[in-house]
Amino acid sequence: MCEVIARLLSPHAEVVLHDPRSDRIVGIWNPVSGRQVGDPSLLAELDGLRAVDRDTYGPYLKSLPDGRRISSVSAVIRDMSGRAERVLCVNVDRTAFEDAARLLNAFATPIEPRPRVLFERDWTETVNDVIGAHVRERGAATDRLTRADRLQLLGSLDSAGIFSRRGSVPVVARALRVSRSMTYQLLAEARKERAEDADAS
Repeated sequence: MCEVIARLLSPHAEVVLHDPRSDRIVGIWNPVSGRQVGDPSLLAELDGLRAVDRDTYGPYLKSLPDGRRISSVSAVIRDMSGRAERVLCVNVDRTAFEDAARLLNAFATPIEPRPRVLFERDWTETVNDVIGAHVRERGAATDRLTRADRLQLLGSLDSAGIFSRRGSVPVVARALRVSRSMTYQLLAEARKERAEDADAS
């Protein structure tokens, strides 16, 4: 069981089996703490912890001499008579997870708005913004948009003046993952629908 847990959580976890009668380590897998079989168990540290139930402690924080922090869970294993026979401890090195959390927090910090002076002429950014917002709202990949979705998008891009730009159709076609001919066809249909709506109003 200890081997299985160590393999599952490798390389981040150390699994230690203690003998509470001798207060010695009798087995250790992936020893991230540098301890060895025969070292003192120091199980007295559990006395100051509140048990989750009768035989389970943690998770609780510990520190290694090199400054790393680990999360630990300990469980008392009893024999048929109810006497504590072994104590199983799983110690997870938090370093990789804390580094990942710092990285994610760095990406989550507020981002400055893009400089308008740099992008005011970049109409491709408008294409990306309009299509990206639509895809996020629908929760569907670009290549899974319906015909109605594409008509709506082309209408929005046309209203924004995108198709007055030279070379805009190939850019929009790539963004929507359709052919140029399909883009022209859908654009014509979107313009026709918009003209009919204008006449009706």
